[in-house]
This record gives sequence, structure tokens and C-alpha cells, in this order.
Amino acid sequence: MATATKKKASVRLQPIGERIVVQRQESESTTAGGIVLPDSAKEKPARGTVVAVGTGKLLDDGSRSESQLTAGDEVLFSSYAGETVEIDNVEYLLMREDDVLAVLG
Repeated sequence: MATATKKKASVRLQPIGERIVVQRQESESTTAGGIVLPDSAKEKPARGTVVAVGTGKLLDDGSRSESQLTAGDEVLFSSYAGETVEIDNVEYLLMREDDVLAVLG
């Protein structure tokens, strides 16, 4: 008897409007002095890589402004920016482009 197997479909996360998707960088697990930090003591880094960019901010005249960011940009953002979303055991942040403080180059 043949068994049907379900293949798990990969979810694609495409932001809308002025939103972007960022993958947060891993936090340091040891201090400069060599002390190993448990997960509860680690601060979430406010730095990550842009994974996807929306279509841009809707302007008053109905047109859209072009995003200043592109996928692959390494960015700094405020600590409390965005909503956390987990897809295929990978954590992403969905945030507004305005939450980005700087692009690292």
C-alpha cells in the first residue's frame, strides 16, 4: 500500500508598503573577559541583515517613494523595533523602514 507524504511548503515573507524584513544577528555568547553568558543574560542585538523590502511608502499624491534599503544591507535599528516572526525555525523582524537608524557599509 502506497503512502502519501506531505511536503512542507516553504513560506515566503514579502513585506507590504514601507515595511522591511530583517534577520537579527546572533548575540555574543561570551564576554571580552571570556565569561560564557546564558541565554537569559544575553541582550538581543540591534543589528541585522535586510532580507526583503516592501514596495515603498505611500505618499499623499498616491505615488510610492522608493525604499532607501535593499536586500542584503546590514542595518542598525532600535532595540524595540518591529514584530518578531518565526518561519521554518528562523526568527525574523518585520519593521518599518523608519525604524532603521543606520546602514553599515
